[in-house]
Amino acid sequence: MLFDWGDTVMRVFPQSPGPMAHWPRVEAVPGVEHALATLHQRYRLGLLTNAADSGEALVRAALGRVGLEGHFDLVLTARELGCRKPDPACYRLAARVLGCRPAEVVMVGDDYDADVAGARRAGLRAVWYNPTGLVVPAGSEPPDEQVSSLGDLAPAIERLDKRLVCLGQW
Repeated sequence: MLFDWGDTVMRVFPQSPGPMAHWPRVEAVPGVEHALATLHQRYRLGLLTNAADSGEALVRAALGRVGLEGHFDLVLTARELGCRKPDPACYRLAARVLGCRPAEVVMVGDDYDADVAGARRAGLRAVWYNPTGLVVPAGSEPPDEQVSSLGDLAPAIERLDKRLVCLGQW
């Protein structure tokens, strides 16, 4: 299972330049710690981010500031991968690192184009974290699941789990 970083796991404060690990203020998205703790009991969790100014070490440092670093088995950044979401190659590479076929992996993210449409084009399943109630763009394929609160994520994954083989299960 893969998670987007900005505004899915960690809040983004646009006025803060540079790597998030160096920001004076960092915060987890409400409800994410419980969702990650619950899901990590059954699944391998990865973080897939377009962060260009942070590699794995800086991402983990930012996660550590809010107590989330232990929930992720892997962290993949655009800086280290050499590609960015929504490029299908990014998702396929991440699936390979997880040891799964793309159809066995779920991407969870807040950006419809990058996290949902991009993942779907690469053959992954997608859960759209949509706290503001945006509408799926006209003519676009809907996500496999949609949640407005991360508190609803574990039940959404359970529904998908019945339809999938891998999801990176332990």
